[in-house]
Amino acid sequence: MSGRIRFRIFAHSWISDWNHGNAHFLRGLARELQKIGHEVLCYEEYGTWSVANLIQQEGALAEQAVEQFRREFSDLDVRLYERGPEFIDQLRNELRDSDIVIIHEWNDPEVVNSILSLKQELGFRALLHDTHHRAYTNPGDLLRFQLQLFDGVLAFGEAIRRIYVDGFGIRRAWTFHEAADVSNFSPRFSSRSIDLLWIGNWGDEERTRELMEFLVEPAAALPRMKSVAYGVRYPDGVKSVLAEAGIEYRGYLPNLRAPEIYSQSALSLHVPRRQYANGLGGIPTIRVFEALACSSPLICAPWEDIEHLFRPEEDYLVVNSGGEMKATIEWLLRDESARQQIAAKGRETILQRHTCAHRAEQLTAICGELNS
Repeated sequence: MSGRIRFRIFAHSWISDWNHGNAHFLRGLARELQKIGHEVLCYEEYGTWSVANLIQQEGALAEQAVEQFRREFSDLDVRLYERGPEFIDQLRNELRDSDIVIIHEWNDPEVVNSILSLKQELGFRALLHDTHHRAYTNPGDLLRFQLQLFDGVLAFGEAIRRIYVDGFGIRRAWTFHEAADVSNFSPRFSSRSIDLLWIGNWGDEERTRELMEFLVEPAAALPRMKSVAYGVRYPDGVKSVLAEAGIEYRGYLPNLRAPEIYSQSALSLHVPRRQYANGLGGIPTIRVFEALACSSPLICAPWEDIEHLFRPEEDYLVVNSGGEMKATIEWLLRDESARQQIAAKGRETILQRHTCAHRAEQLTAICGELNS
C-alpha cells in the first residue's frame, strides 16, 4: 500500500482525555498522518464514559478543556455516531471509501464486531490498536472481539505483541509504542512554583502501594518541599492521605495544559502501574514521553526499559526504594545543573526517536507491509 492512505480511526474519545490517556497519542498521531498526506477521519461514540464523567465531574473546567481541544485540533475531522437500527448503514457509508480502519481496544465489542463485519464487503484492512494491560491481566475481554478478522495488531509494547502472537494466534502484530505530540508538548518558560509534580489517575488500586512508597512517604519526609498531584478518581481517603503528607491535590488537569504545569515544576515523577513494572516490563506510559518532551527532569519508580527506548540514568533517573527517592529528590532540588542536564537529554531522545511524527511514518510503513 503506497501513496495517500485513507485512514478511519475509532477511539473511545477524541474530545475527552478524562481518565483517557489514549486520546493524548491518538490526537497527535492523526494530525501527523494528515501532515504527510494521508486522509484521516476520527470516530467516537456519542456520550462515552470519559465524556460523561468530564461533564459531570468538572463543571466549567470541562467546557474549557473541550474548547481548548477544538482550538488546538481544529484540523481533525471528529465524527460522532450512535448505535441504533441504522448503525450498520451509517458505518457502511462512512467506511465505503476507506483503506485502513484502526480500532482502539477501548471500544465496545458490538462496535468492533460491527465494523469487522463490513470488511469483506467494503474491502478495507482493519488493525486493532492496543494500549492497555488487558491482554495480560484479563484476556477474556479481548476474546469478545472477532480477533481473527483483524489484519494485524498495533501493540504498545513488545510484551503485548507477544501475547497476541503466542496467546491469541494473531499472525501479524507490530510493536507500536506511544509517543509525544511535540506540537503541543515542548518546554515552556515559567517561574518555578512546584518542587515535585505527580500527574496520574488513581484508577483501580493498581499502584496504591507504589504511590505510598515513592510519592507520599518522600513528600511527608520533606515538609518544606512544595508537592502537587493532579489526576482523577482519587477517593476521599486518599485525598486526606495526600493532604497529611503535605501534597496539594489539584484534581483534573486537561492534558493540553500539562506543558504549562511541567514548566512550573522542578521535578516530576513516573510511578508505573504494577503490571508495567512486572510482567509487562518495557512499556512506558504516555506521561513519560510527554514529561521528557517538555524537558521536565523525571524520576521513575522501578521499571526496566527492556526495549531500550531511552537512556536510563541520562534521560531520567530510576530509584529502587522510597528512601532512594527521598535522597534523589533532595539532591536534584539542590543541583540545578544536574536537572538541566537530565532535562536536555530526555528531550533530545524524544525528538530523535519518539514523536507522533515518527509513529506516523512507522504506521505508513506497516500499512505497506499489509500487502506483502
